[in-house]
Amino acid sequence: MRLFFSILLLHAAFLTGGCGTESKPSTPLETYKTYTKAVKQKDTTTMKLLISSESMKMHEQQAKIQGTTVDEIVKRESLFKEGESRVEYRNETIEGERAKIEIKNLSGNWESIPFVFEQNQWKIDIKGYADQITREIEAESKRADEEFNRGRIDPTTPLSPSNDFPGSSATP
Repeated sequence: MRLFFSILLLHAAFLTGGCGTESKPSTPLETYKTYTKAVKQKDTTTMKLLISSESMKMHEQQAKIQGTTVDEIVKRESLFKEGESRVEYRNETIEGERAKIEIKNLSGNWESIPFVFEQNQWKIDIKGYADQITREIEAESKRADEEFNRGRIDPTTPLSPSNDFPGSSATP
């Protein structure tokens, strides 16, 4: 019954897309704006319609592993937190069936959010974003290992009081 309801909702969303509503964004930026609106409204159905099929597969695997629902994972793993009052974006770039938009994160840094064109619309590639973060972490880890191997980081040097935790009076 739940599958039937989901299929019915998807069908209705595609039918209303031809009527000039927001359900079928024509650019990555419009997709992102619709997505952030759906996050604020806790509209997981719209959120799921706006993320790539690979992202949905990733969320389905996470839900199975964590023993929860896909909707819960979609809400938890959104790119935009409902508590954020404003979302800043810039530099929409489209290259064939891939695109990206830069958004400002909570730290004030700009991040690149990937999109893919599938099912005749732009969708947010959350899996691609996760893969991008993983690559960045691995590259940073590799750089730290190289620094360590070059002797620039000495693991035997104790922390000095100035490098220790704030308020600590430990001496080396």
